[in-house]
Amino acid sequence: MAGTINQAKMKFSRMVNSRSYTRFNQSQNPDGEGSHVEVKLSAEVEEEEMDSTEQGHVQRDAYIKSSRFGSLNKRRILVFGGVILVFFCVGLLIGYSIHRTSELPSCPSLAAPIPENPTIPKYENYDNFEAAPAMDWSDLVKHLNYNLSFEAIKANLSVYIQKKLVAGSSEDNKLGDDIHNLFTKLNMEPWVDEHYVKLQYPSSTNPNQVLFGSEEIGSPKGFLAYSETGRREARVVYANYGELADLQVVSGTYSVNLNGSVILMRTGKISMAQKVMNAAKFGAVAALIYPDPADNKNMTEDTELYGHVHLGSGDPYTPGFPSFNHTQFPPAKSSGLPGILAQTITTKMARKIFEKMGGSSAPDNFKGAFPSYKLGNESDKVVVDVNNNLVDTKIHNVFGIIKGYVDPDRYVVIGAQRDSLGYGKSAVGTTVLMELARVFTELKKGGFKPKRSIVFASWTAGDFGNVGITEWLEGYWSSLDRKAFTYISLDGVVTGVGSFRASASPLLQTLLEKTLKKVNSPESLSSILGGSFSNLLKTMQMDDGAYPFLAFSGIPSVSFSFTSSQATADYEYFGFDKGSTKDMEKVAELSLLAAEIAGQMALRLVHDHILKLDVTTYGNVITKHVSTIISRVNDLKRDKVDKIDSLSTEWLIEAKSSFGRAADSLAFDIKNSDLDDVEMCRIINNRIMKVEHNFLSPYVSMRDVPFRHVFFGDGWQTTTDLEKYLGDVHAKKATLDIDQVLNKFALLTWTIQGCANDLAGDIWSLDNEI
Repeated sequence: MAGTINQAKMKFSRMVNSRSYTRFNQSQNPDGEGSHVEVKLSAEVEEEEMDSTEQGHVQRDAYIKSSRFGSLNKRRILVFGGVILVFFCVGLLIGYSIHRTSELPSCPSLAAPIPENPTIPKYENYDNFEAAPAMDWSDLVKHLNYNLSFEAIKANLSVYIQKKLVAGSSEDNKLGDDIHNLFTKLNMEPWVDEHYVKLQYPSSTNPNQVLFGSEEIGSPKGFLAYSETGRREARVVYANYGELADLQVVSGTYSVNLNGSVILMRTGKISMAQKVMNAAKFGAVAALIYPDPADNKNMTEDTELYGHVHLGSGDPYTPGFPSFNHTQFPPAKSSGLPGILAQTITTKMARKIFEKMGGSSAPDNFKGAFPSYKLGNESDKVVVDVNNNLVDTKIHNVFGIIKGYVDPDRYVVIGAQRDSLGYGKSAVGTTVLMELARVFTELKKGGFKPKRSIVFASWTAGDFGNVGITEWLEGYWSSLDRKAFTYISLDGVVTGVGSFRASASPLLQTLLEKTLKKVNSPESLSSILGGSFSNLLKTMQMDDGAYPFLAFSGIPSVSFSFTSSQATADYEYFGFDKGSTKDMEKVAELSLLAAEIAGQMALRLVHDHILKLDVTTYGNVITKHVSTIISRVNDLKRDKVDKIDSLSTEWLIEAKSSFGRAADSLAFDIKNSDLDDVEMCRIINNRIMKVEHNFLSPYVSMRDVPFRHVFFGDGWQTTTDLEKYLGDVHAKKATLDIDQVLNKFALLTWTIQGCANDLAGDIWSLDNEI
């Protein structure tokens, strides 16, 4: 074919005397008659180049554009046009033939069989992926659900459930290596992130102990990381769940002095770190935490509990900065460490203590499943001996990626912790993560081209307070800023049965609600997922794996869990009989449903032109908080508090309105834009992605106040802190510091206004009505 084309070219060249126009030279006429265009022919150009090398420059004839065209006769013009037409047809046929040949290897079927070994599947390489057709949304969801495998989940779960994976241990590192190898087999270009952190473990030679008087209650194997170490003997007092309201009832209504005491609390309602911090606030010297049978019916009386006392996130000895080996920071300590002894005990140990306690009977709402609940006598002395060791430990997170085809530098992160101080606690999250990695690879092979990237993350040291997650965020915060636009947490997605709860950024709540309505849930769960969505939502807590992404990095985040219908139960399946077929079937069934929920949310976020992040929902959040603040200010004005008249809510209301107008402007732009215009979609998406980040207060230090989010963070910059302070002044628990309040009002106003301005888009669209 190539020879035939060359011969045709030669004949055509001879036919037109090699006078195809290829070079133009515009020069000024020396006689003043204006400029003309000199046209060099291709043959002449070649001859000129050769002669200039061999014989020197030779003057060639000049061809004036107008006269040359006049010299061509009609026959040559017709021949010229005919040959051009022939070449066009031949080129068209050749291109079509090549294109058809490239399409002959068809795309792999999305209904590929599940590998025999679900832990490490085998996959083929498909080099011709670019030829794969795009999928519409309905086909994509259908193929996602089809490829999710109950048997694969069940097989992986049975392996992971057996492992006790202490962060930084050889077992934890081995599982990390296995995950890395799996990501490699899936062509996910894996990488590893290493940190050097301080973790706390019990002493192998000097175990922790609890005694009642001189009688040993037990030597628990479970522990609470970052507890103070030492030995304390003091009066024991029972304080229910350890909430501030519980402690106030004990110290106020029952006049029990908690200062210098050991406070006994049961699990549930709030995190262990919050319980211990609350006890420290009341002057306790130690805290004991146990699982009450009323809250944890599936736990045995010998089940050991593990946790941490850091009311924060990450390595508490490098607050606000990453624990890299090469960093040289002075010694530091997080303010979130309570500074008292803390220890978990088993149900059996707690029973022994209650049998020996005297004093007043506890209130009815304090009572669980034991026969007797007393608050304790002065003579009820308990000894708590904690001998944990602080160890420098190397940890590593493992990542894999499926890159996007339009905006590869924008990505959804799906993550789960793999370390587990207790058997099986992280097994479900790791199982679902691996299944989603496998299925998304299958979708990609079958033709799915995500517009944006998906990062799969296996974290470690999660049981020590989201250490792996937080250190990664601290280390790469500037790289993640406005690039990672969503985090989906798989930690604890199955902890029980009978209920469902979720925590999410307002930007993701609409997407979550729509996804729950569309998943293929069994009849037994349809009523749970199909109920009132607002009843399923809970405020995200600090011990949630998604919390550092939301409150520290300003990345919209979501976590969800199938949990026990008992509101106070922590983990129904923690410590369950690993040989129980019934329990394993139920956990696998719920894990499959959790994978479907997380998978559909991730697909929607990387499939659509415009990010499915609903900014209007944040308008409702702002309105709610501003209304509460206005109500509190009005209360103080009715109380005629000194200097309160100088406090105006006008500008805060205007900032709220500015955000509403900016959200409306965004909706208008989306409706009236060409969504097939890639650049226009990117501009709109950039506006959406900045919203969460802009609610991180720019007026506080990352190191001093790491959770800077004004609505979901922790610190003086939050709306909840302002609301509480105004409420305390109204209740006469505090006096009004007008300068402090004015300062908080100003900073909150301009944080909201700044977010509204950024959401509005271009500088000429900014709202200056405030």
